[in-house]
Amino acid sequence: MEDNSQLLDSVFLDGSRKIVVCKNDIDLSKKNDNTIFILGVEESRGSAGGRIGGAGLRRISTIGCYEITNGNIQKIFETENEDIISKFEVPLSAVAMDIGLSNGTPKVVQGVVDEELIKSYLILIR
Repeated sequence: MEDNSQLLDSVFLDGSRKIVVCKNDIDLSKKNDNTIFILGVEESRGSAGGRIGGAGLRRISTIGCYEITNGNIQKIFETENEDIISKFEVPLSAVAMDIGLSNGTPKVVQGVVDEELIKSYLILIR
């Protein structure tokens, strides 16, 4: 289980741009049940925040999903398939969000807690 927590920690710490969509607030040190989708944002050179003038849609290049049940973290889905990715609604409401890593260290990510969006994503992957 500890290795699983560190695996998810490494996803949050890898330095790549991402949007996090989760069912509940993320605190990996508390082992709370959660569903977490991580949408990898494609880097684009020369545009503000990866978008033209800060407006428009973010381009998602990867999606991964992790489920946490009784403190056990399991990756249940991963894709780079553009046809599958195009079916996912990108949350334009994503904001700076505080999360807790498995060792209790705080981290700020771009994301949103949205149980309804999580439900719609789970339908797409099942």
